[in-house]
Amino acid sequence: MLIILVSFAFGFGLALTRIGLPPMVGFLVAGFAYNMAGLTPPPGLDFVADLGITLLLFSIGLKLDVRGLLKAEIWASSTIQMIVTTAFMYLMLLLGQHLFPSPLMNMSWQAMLILAFALSFSSTVFAVKVLEEKGDLTAFYGKIAIGILIMQDVFAVLYLSVSSGKIPSIWAFSVLALPLLRPALYKLLDLAGRGELFILCGLFIALGVGAEGFSLVGLKPDLGALVIGVLIAGHPRASELSKALFGFKELMLVGFFLSIGMEGLPTTEMLGAALLLCLLLPFKTGIYHFIVSRFGLRSRSSLFSALSLTNYSEFGLIVAAIAATQGLISADWLLVIAMTVSVSFAVSAPLSTHSEAVYRTMNEWLKKFEIDFCHPHDAPIDLTSVRAVIFGMGRIGSGAYDELQKSFGREICGVEHAPDRVDFNRAQGRNVILGDACDTEFWLKLQKDDRLEMVILAMPNHQGNMYAAQQLRNLGFSCSVAAIARFPEEVEELSAIGVCTALNMYEQAGAGLARNALQSCALRP
Repeated sequence: MLIILVSFAFGFGLALTRIGLPPMVGFLVAGFAYNMAGLTPPPGLDFVADLGITLLLFSIGLKLDVRGLLKAEIWASSTIQMIVTTAFMYLMLLLGQHLFPSPLMNMSWQAMLILAFALSFSSTVFAVKVLEEKGDLTAFYGKIAIGILIMQDVFAVLYLSVSSGKIPSIWAFSVLALPLLRPALYKLLDLAGRGELFILCGLFIALGVGAEGFSLVGLKPDLGALVIGVLIAGHPRASELSKALFGFKELMLVGFFLSIGMEGLPTTEMLGAALLLCLLLPFKTGIYHFIVSRFGLRSRSSLFSALSLTNYSEFGLIVAAIAATQGLISADWLLVIAMTVSVSFAVSAPLSTHSEAVYRTMNEWLKKFEIDFCHPHDAPIDLTSVRAVIFGMGRIGSGAYDELQKSFGREICGVEHAPDRVDFNRAQGRNVILGDACDTEFWLKLQKDDRLEMVILAMPNHQGNMYAAQQLRNLGFSCSVAAIARFPEEVEELSAIGVCTALNMYEQAGAGLARNALQSCALRP
C-alpha cells in the first residue's frame, strides 16, 4: 500500500506542478484519489503527518525574529487583520446558513467561528515560494508579508495549545527556565559538524528537547517545537539547520496533506461550498491592502503584500483538522477547507506572478487609499549627480561597486531593495540607497541625468534585470548598460533589448578563477 500511496502522491504532485500549482495541491488530490480507489491507508501515516507539523513549527521558530515582529506594521496589522477577517468570514458563513439551508450548513455558532478563524489564515509555504521565485523575500513588502504570516502562525500555535483541552502540570512553569539551556544547545550545534549528524542534532533538539519536553509537563508538543526553535534562532547556524531539515520536513508534510484527502469523498455540495469561499478572496485581499496601507505603505507595496497573501492556508487546514478530531466541526468541513485551500492556490498563483501588471491596471484607484505619511523604508527616491549606478548590492553588485570606485570615485551609487543589505553596505563605506528597480513609481520619479555614464544590473532575479533594462530604454537613457545572467538564453534576452554587455556569471566566475590561478603561478618564486 505504501508504494501505491507514494506513486499517487508523486503522480498527482508532478501533474499539478506542470500547470503552475504547488505540489501540496497535488498531494491533497492524491489523497482524494486514493480514497476513491477504495484503498486502505498505510499504518503510521498519522504519525508522519504529526511529525511534519512539528517540524514545520520548529522551522518557523528558527526564522522567527522577535524584534522584527514588534514593529507596528507587523504585529498591529496582523492582529487587526485576523480580527477583521475572522469577523467577516463569520458573517459570510452566517449569511450562507440562511441562504443555503442544507445539512452541511447545519452547525453551531462556535463551529462557524472556528471555521472563520481557519479561513483568516494565508499560506506561509505558498507565499515564501512565490517571493523566492520573484527574488523579493528581502524586499520591504516581502518582509511585511512574511512578518504577517509568522504572526498568524503564532496565533495558530496558541490556538493549537489552548484547544488541546489538557490542564498543564505544575512542572509547566519549568519552561520559563529554558533560556538557561541555550548555551548547551548552542554547544551541541557547534559539535555536530555537518552532514547527517547535524540533521540528527536538529531532530533531537526539535523532537527530544522541544516537543517531548513540553509533552512531559502537559503542554502541546507542537508549541514546544516552536519555542525551542525561537530559543536557538540566534545561533549562527540556525539558517543552515532550517535548510538542512527542509527536505525532511516537506516529506513529512506530504503525509499530512495525503491524510486530509483520505478523510472522506468530496460531494458536489462540498465543491460548491469551496468555490463560494474562494469568491471571498478579493474581500480578503482588500482587507489586507487597506490595513497595511494605514501604516504608511504606498499603494504598490500594500497591493504586493496583499496579493502574496491572497489565499487560504495549510495552517487553517491544521486548525480545521484539530477541530474535526475534537468534534467541534464535522469531517465534511475538513474536506471543504482542503478543497478551498487547493482552489485558492490556483487563483493566487497567477495574481502573484503578474502583480506588476495588476498594479498598473489598478494604480489610480489604489492611490486613493494612501495616507499622507510614507514609511521611511517605502519612500520613492531620486538618483541625480552620479556617473554610475548599480542595481542590486549583493555580492556581485558590491564587488562591481568596489571595482568601479577606482574610476568613478564617489560619483557612484548602489540601489538595493533590502533594508538590511543597505545598512550593511553603508557600514562598509559604500554609497547605497534604498530603492526597488522593479517599482514602477521608482522609474516615474527618476530624473534623467546626462552625466550618467554606466548602469550595472546585478539583481539576482532575471525578470527584474529585464524590467530595469526596458525602463532605461523607454526613458531614453544613453548610458552603457551591463547585466548579469545565469543561463545562455537569459544573456540572449538581455542583448535583444539593448543591453551592451550581458555576462553569464557562472562562466565569468570560472574565467576569473582561472586568471587568478595563472597570476598566482606567475608570482610564485
